[in-house]
Amino acid sequence: MLTLKSPAKINWSLFVLDKREDGYHNILSLMHCIGLYDTLTFDDADALELVDGMDIPKEQNLVFRAASALREHTGVTKGAKITLEKEIPSGAGLGGGSSNAAYTLMGLNKLWGLGLDRGELSSIGGRLGSDVPFFFRCPLAVAEGKGEVLTPLEIGVPHTVLLVKPAVSISTKWAYGAIHSHRKAGKELTKTGNKINNIQLIYEALRTGSVSGLNPVIHNDFEEVVQREHPVIGSIKAELLGCGAAGAVMSGSGSVVFGLFENKEQAWEASWHFPHHFSKVVETLTTVTSNE
Repeated sequence: MLTLKSPAKINWSLFVLDKREDGYHNILSLMHCIGLYDTLTFDDADALELVDGMDIPKEQNLVFRAASALREHTGVTKGAKITLEKEIPSGAGLGGGSSNAAYTLMGLNKLWGLGLDRGELSSIGGRLGSDVPFFFRCPLAVAEGKGEVLTPLEIGVPHTVLLVKPAVSISTKWAYGAIHSHRKAGKELTKTGNKINNIQLIYEALRTGSVSGLNPVIHNDFEEVVQREHPVIGSIKAELLGCGAAGAVMSGSGSVVFGLFENKEQAWEASWHFPHHFSKVVETLTTVTSNE
């Protein structure tokens, strides 16, 4: 039996660029793993079996799809019983499903003794979802292309964030469609300066711990279109800033909004302002255990 912890991620900055010929969009994002985890347990079995307690067909679950893709890629006929215990909320922009897929590939690579390297596993994962390759480059990386072109960055300083998720879940497909429609109508989303400089400024602040001026810099192109449909996103962001957050922004395609706080005590105090929403105080990660 093998047990792995599958971390969530946040986006410190996320720019949606041009639409590609393959239907995806190019992006530029600074992604960071956080201390919120799902748990995956792998055990020998004659067939592929998934125990997850989720109300979706197993064929749609990224864990089962990752296991099936690995068998197809390698020609392995072994089975496995995979148990998934969820803590990362779905439809939140925290990459839970993508992380689960990546760690399923890592776990089965070990369980089945396949010996595939990180690059090959990442390539398989990239066919399952654009965020999957990032989880092979944790904990911090710049993501480009459709998310598969990654530049890992060193980080030695953890930061405290408060996650707040309203009672809405956002479809990533819908969010990209909303941005595309917005831009086709001749409208442009607000940008925060030069994109590359934006990423560099955020990284330098995170690396040195000097985060007091981050709020004008952190940015998410999805935030405007999601907030138009769900004004609660803007309300949560304003409340986080009002509670003393050094910065607040929506993660991924939403619906989680996170605030950056100086310490856990401030974050815990702020969490009491959101009694009707899911909230969680976590730290950003400085290292992730290799599971290859």
